[in-house]
Amino acid sequence: MSEEHYPPHMIAMLEAIWGEGFLSPGGAEEVARVIGTQALAGRSVLDIGCGAGGIDIALVRAHGAGYVTGIDVEDAVLSHARALVAKAGLGARIGLAKVAPGPLPFPPCTFDVVFSKDSIIHISDKHALMAEVLRVLRPGGWFLASDWLIGTEDVSPRMAAYIAAEGLDFGMATPERYRDAMTVAGFDSIDIQSRNLWYRTRAREELAGLQGDIGERAARTLGRDFVDRNIDIWRRMIPVLDSGEHCPTHLRAKKPADPGRPGRAMDH
Repeated sequence: MSEEHYPPHMIAMLEAIWGEGFLSPGGAEEVARVIGTQALAGRSVLDIGCGAGGIDIALVRAHGAGYVTGIDVEDAVLSHARALVAKAGLGARIGLAKVAPGPLPFPPCTFDVVFSKDSIIHISDKHALMAEVLRVLRPGGWFLASDWLIGTEDVSPRMAAYIAAEGLDFGMATPERYRDAMTVAGFDSIDIQSRNLWYRTRAREELAGLQGDIGERAARTLGRDFVDRNIDIWRRMIPVLDSGEHCPTHLRAKKPADPGRPGRAMDH
C-alpha cells in the first residue's frame, strides 16, 4: 500500500462493523475457521498484514501461539494494534513491526506458521509473495490465510466500479492464480475454499447495521457523509458477491518437510 488507507476514522468505522481490533469480516470466529485443525500451541507465527491487533490477540489467547510477529505497512493500524496488545497484557508474546512492501525481512526457515487475514489482497504479485512465504517457513510449516479473490480474470464494469468505490489498491487474483503461485513456489497440500456464500449473508447483515444502529452511532463521531459513503460501498459490494465476482476465500498450503532435518517440522 502506497498511502495510509486505514487512518483512525476508517479503523473506527470498520471496528464498529467487525469488532474491536478487526478490519475485515468474521472476527475471532473467522480467524478460527482459517486455522481449522492446525495446532498453533507454542508455535512461532508471522501475521502478514496484522492490521489493528485483534487477529494477533486471538492467535495467542484462543489458539495458544507461542509468539506472533505481526507486520503491516501503515503507522495508524500499528499504533492502534500496539495499544490493544498492551491493554491485553500480551506484549511479551506479540511483536508488531512496520515493514516496507517487498521481500519479507526475515531469514529463511524462521516461522512455523505464516498467517494472513484479508490483507494480501493488497499485494499484486502473488507468485513473489508465495515464494517469500515458503522461504520464511520452516520445513513442514503451514500457510494459513483468507483473502478476497475475484472469480475470473475478466473484471466486469460493475466489479470495477465496486473496487473504485472502495478506493483501495486491490491486487485481487483468481483461485487459479493463487493455486499456480503456491504450486510454483513449492507448496503441497494446497487447499482453496470459497467463503462467498457465507459472506453474501454476512454482508447483508453488515449493510443493515450501517443503515441502522451501527451507522447512527458511527455518524455521531465520524460524520453522516462518511457513513453514507460506506453504505454506498456495501451496496456496490453485494451484487458482485451475488455474481461470484467477489469471492472471499480460505487458502491453506504446507511447506514440504525436510527429510534431512527431522524433528523440527510442523506436521499437524
